[in-house]
Amino acid sequence: MSADQTELAFDWSCRILSDNGCGFPAPGLHSFLFQPIFTVGGFEFNKVMLLALLTTLIIVSLFYAAFGRAKVIPGKLQMVGEAGYEFVRRSIVFETLGKKEGEKFVPVMVSMFFFIWIMNVWSVIPLAQFPVSSVIAYPIVLALLVYLIWVPLTFKRHGFVGGWKNITGYDNSLGPIKWLVSFIEFFSNLFVRPFTHAVRLFANMFAGHLMLVMFTVASWYLLNSYMIPAAGVSFVMTVVMILFELFVQAVQAYVFVLLACTYIQGALAEHH
Repeated sequence: MSADQTELAFDWSCRILSDNGCGFPAPGLHSFLFQPIFTVGGFEFNKVMLLALLTTLIIVSLFYAAFGRAKVIPGKLQMVGEAGYEFVRRSIVFETLGKKEGEKFVPVMVSMFFFIWIMNVWSVIPLAQFPVSSVIAYPIVLALLVYLIWVPLTFKRHGFVGGWKNITGYDNSLGPIKWLVSFIEFFSNLFVRPFTHAVRLFANMFAGHLMLVMFTVASWYLLNSYMIPAAGVSFVMTVVMILFELFVQAVQAYVFVLLACTYIQGALAEHH
């Protein structure tokens, strides 16, 4: 948390059974608000934007260092880069789209996977301590990027009429309910799908950050109230939550890219 957040979230004079009338400073929306680092005109550049920018720079720098001068016998950094690249390429893209169709989508999916993963990992990095994906604007932009890939691809592959049939699931064999099914599929594919794609990532990172903040603040609050055993339990829970979040952060990057590949696979599939 930033200094401003800490001041809002924790009053150091608060103690259990104290006479000053303050209770446990529970985390809330203030845990996701940051003062601007600088302002230019009406544009405010804050900590979340800085972390997103650093994420981009880290990805570009690491992959350039790993593959900028690739060798037949790779060094350690190249081996790590190749392992990450091949994991996304084979375990996600090829498994979903196949090698022939999937190869052209590997660069964007690899970039998206590591961008999301590193944005999430900031949550457990000292001084940063904030997952960029818990600000819904970032998952929305990523979901829209996927949307702008698979929707045009659907019409490019199947034509105008075939594209709408693919999106709506229109099928004469369904009889009288074909229009109801088509409406449901239309609404689900074009509106619900990108919404859930973004919210799934956002909600997991938002909830995880709240839990980390709660146990961290609780540790200090209990320690400040001289309840050492309870503070110790809260601290252990903080460590457990950090380890759990490390797992969730990678899983959410995996799931987001897997769903993106699934949507593209649906756009390429023949309508029956």
